[in-house]
Amino acid sequence: MAIHDYVFEHSVRDDELLRALREETAGDEMARMQIAPEQGQFMALLVKLIGARRILEIGTFTGYSSLCMARALPEDGEMICCDLDPTWTGMAQRYWQQAGVDHKIKLVLAPALDTLNALQESGQQDAFDLAFIDADKENYDLYYEACLSLIRPSGLILLDNMLWSGRVADTSVNDADTRALRALNMKLKNDQRIDLSLLTLADGLTIARKRQTDENQ
Repeated sequence: MAIHDYVFEHSVRDDELLRALREETAGDEMARMQIAPEQGQFMALLVKLIGARRILEIGTFTGYSSLCMARALPEDGEMICCDLDPTWTGMAQRYWQQAGVDHKIKLVLAPALDTLNALQESGQQDAFDLAFIDADKENYDLYYEACLSLIRPSGLILLDNMLWSGRVADTSVNDADTRALRALNMKLKNDQRIDLSLLTLADGLTIARKRQTDENQ
């Protein structure tokens, strides 16, 4: 806890709007689904580092991650947010508007796989720079495969909760979500289509970089 507080105090550049969103979300019984402030800031940095202009987000909740990333996009950037819940995303929309980034964000309230499949069918392969996956864990692998098709070579896929509060390393835990994450972690380690790093940031953030087809592996 002390080292976490140190990181927050000496790294996180917080502001009133981000604090307000965290505090409002804290009143929800599912508040644990919100990403940590240091993770949001790190993801915004990745957006800037790769010069991202188009982002996919699978699972938006109350909008903290999308707010962080949308702020980092250029004015003509675009983010497509996939979710199912109008109440949580309604909160997100209020904060997007307050931040002046709502014009960059398209919210699609539909099953994410349907949205991703529709993007593929419309010829959007290799058209996005970054994807962030933070939704139902049993479908993570399907989301990953769809995003891998939609992300450009050298683009990034970020996957949240990949350590699952340590449950992935606890052999006594065998629920469906944990098994799905374990299987995906192993798949990603061996997937030669990507470069990979699993970070201990927050609840475990995986960064997968899509390789060029002619890139040495």
